[in-house]
Amino acid sequence: MSELHKFLFDGLPVRGMLVRLTTGWQELLSRREPGAEYPPELRDLLGQMSAAAVLMQANIKFNGALVLQVFGDGPVKLAVAEVQPDLSFRATAKCVGSVEPGATLEAMVNLNGQGRCAITLDPKDKFPGQQPYQGVVPLYGDQREPLQKVSEVLEHYMLQSEQLDTKLVLAADGEIAAGLLIQRLPVEGEGNLEGRRNEDDIGLSDAFNRISILAGTLTTEELLTLDADTVLRRLFWEETVTRFEPQQPRFACTCSRERVSQMLRGLGRDEVDSVLAERGDVEIGCDFCGRHYRFDAVDVGALFDQRTELGGGSTTLQ
Repeated sequence: MSELHKFLFDGLPVRGMLVRLTTGWQELLSRREPGAEYPPELRDLLGQMSAAAVLMQANIKFNGALVLQVFGDGPVKLAVAEVQPDLSFRATAKCVGSVEPGATLEAMVNLNGQGRCAITLDPKDKFPGQQPYQGVVPLYGDQREPLQKVSEVLEHYMLQSEQLDTKLVLAADGEIAAGLLIQRLPVEGEGNLEGRRNEDDIGLSDAFNRISILAGTLTTEELLTLDADTVLRRLFWEETVTRFEPQQPRFACTCSRERVSQMLRGLGRDEVDSVLAERGDVEIGCDFCGRHYRFDAVDVGALFDQRTELGGGSTTLQ
């Protein structure tokens, strides 16, 4: 069962989270059609992104979707992980070239330095005219050195965009996607709520530095094979840790026949009829879950008759 564990270090301005996506991650991968499986390097990238997106969604109080995207000029044009407030997640990628064995993030997405990472917060209940919040960062560090891991990209993003010291350890394979997040608490106060006086103090927290060094000793094998209790005990046995009730992330897709219907209405009757005349029906597949939606001539007729009755309107499939 997939689990997310939140914890605090008593008396220190540091918090942490550990996520292990098991059944949900396996279900996501199983939705791929035979012969269309992701290359291992891309599969692991998507798993790390899924774990990171769950950690980031759980780290904020936000009634909407958190979308983590990596895109660029390599064989992997786009990789996306999306997490809802209830920690249901989905992920997909578009690959147009060969991913070499052992390929790094740079080799997959950032061949010529054009790769980007975007984090989008899309509210469920938008005000009129309200746009989703999006932050975009390049896939290189302060010295313009290419970053080779998505964990490094997200640590850099949190430091530059949120002024928060963050340590991320991510790992994935065909069975498990997992991640450990350690972060300095951002607000001022006493004990666990002690914060930074100003931005110039970033990176100067002895407590955070000590905890993050311990977190950095966690190996990929340990993260993928050990349960949460064992990981936390091995890493932080000298610390007093307060743990909270685990949460249970799960795979879920937000696609539906109604969303596809709205997309088809947005294309217009002429466009849909031309596909219908050429193929005999209209079939739309969801890139996230692999589900297929089929519309025959009767379905298409009902779609646009319904649009007339309801006054139209359309959205895109998400």
